Amino acid sequence: MPKTRVVLFCEEDGSCPFLEWLDEMPVQVQAKCLLRVERLREVGHGLRRPEADLLRDLIYELRASVQGVHYRVLYFFHGRVAAVVSHGIVKEKAVPSKEIDRAMERKEKFAANPAKHSLGEGSAT
Repeated sequence: MPKTRVVLFCEEDGSCPFLEWLDEMPVQVQAKCLLRVERLREVGHGLRRPEADLLRDLIYELRASVQGVHYRVLYFFHGRVAAVVSHGIVKEKAVPSKEIDRAMERKEKFAANPAKHSLGEGSAT
């Protein structure tokens, strides 16, 4: 089975919300989140709980926990061949609706102009 292409969403100004968030996380959290991104590349649409889950409206989360703190990386698929990483959050009780809405807005922007909103292919490192 071919690997899924993973793209990091970037804003019009070239900033990458996921990398900005990841850079502020402890090294152990960074490593675990990047491992989840790699698993997404390997398994794609087949990735399931406990590593990933559907939130709503075709927005998914990569799930990572370190020392009882839950981290989520929101993503969506662009066609059958690419997964687009939107951004990361520290989860409290549930993923806030505003964060899912933010990922949905990014999905719409990406669909309208993938080249403009793609940081690139490959890992988040």
